[in-house]
Amino acid sequence: QVQLVESGGGLVQPGGSLRLSCAASGGIFSIYAMGWYRQAPGKQRELVAAITSGGGTNYADSVKGRFTISRDNAKNTVYLQMNFLKPEDTAVYYCNAHRLVSDYWGQGTQVTVSS
Repeated sequence: QVQLVESGGGLVQPGGSLRLSCAASGGIFSIYAMGWYRQAPGKQRELVAAITSGGGTNYADSVKGRFTISRDNAKNTVYLQMNFLKPEDTAVYYCNAHRLVSDYWGQGTQVTVSS
């Protein structure tokens, strides 16, 4: 059983930056593909960025060039660096760990982009 704890959310002005962190425990972190998802009010949860166990990455078109996902296997942590934030990035951001048929989720962290 993998436990995931997100941190780093908050209120930021448009154009600003935030870095989200997701600390994992209870499993072999390095073998999991990790992802960041977000869910805005009234909308479905969507994939923002993902990183494989080998370090390959992919991003939603809406965040390409602004967000960067990375992982530190020594610290069992995955990060999401978010730059040039827009009001439409406002959502609860969730961390996900995936391997084969198993999926684990964190509790989410709120990101609000507003002036």
